[in-house]
Amino acid sequence: MFIDAAGLSPADTYRLLVGSVVPRPIAWVTSGRDPVNLAPFSSFTWVSQHPAMLGFTVNRRANGRKDTVRNIEKLGEFVVNIADETMLSALHASSEWMPPEVGEADRLGLALEQSRVIGVPGLADAPVRMECRYHSTTAFSPTGGEFVVGTVVGWTVRDDVVRLGSTGAAGIDTELLRPIGRLAGPRYTPLGEVVELPPVPGG
Repeated sequence: MFIDAAGLSPADTYRLLVGSVVPRPIAWVTSGRDPVNLAPFSSFTWVSQHPAMLGFTVNRRANGRKDTVRNIEKLGEFVVNIADETMLSALHASSEWMPPEVGEADRLGLALEQSRVIGVPGLADAPVRMECRYHSTTAFSPTGGEFVVGTVVGWTVRDDVVRLGSTGAAGIDTELLRPIGRLAGPRYTPLGEVVELPPVPGG
């Protein structure tokens, strides 16, 4: 089957994208203060190695921009929390629309913890938290999402998922982290089998 992209509606395009680009990591973003907004975004990646910069796409709702984008642009900071398998139900529930005056973390009974560098807190139980300063927002189309980028200014990593390299530098053991991947629709996947191959020379 060949599908011509030119004739697709926004909804049809979205369905094909989320079924093709899989599995996707999930940025569980805390933004704003009093209340703290919490929302998951599965169009998420890093866009720069040094300085470390993260980007995620925030799609518009029918009634306008989401609280996450407005909070980030207003305060200039946010936290990307990485959930593990034990947090799946709460992560999924946090995607429900709630009015701006309702804090999703409080509503779901998730504890917050003050960040070290910025003023927005992260999720206390998240195994990885990345504190970010806002860099930019890029809108690609009136019907598409806005790509939000931030610079990582600090990591908080749970001790049991840290792996020290031969030089003593800290890394994160993915198999111990047990992150969640997003598929099409309200479907997710655990880490699954990890296959390690020898390094490619020059790769």
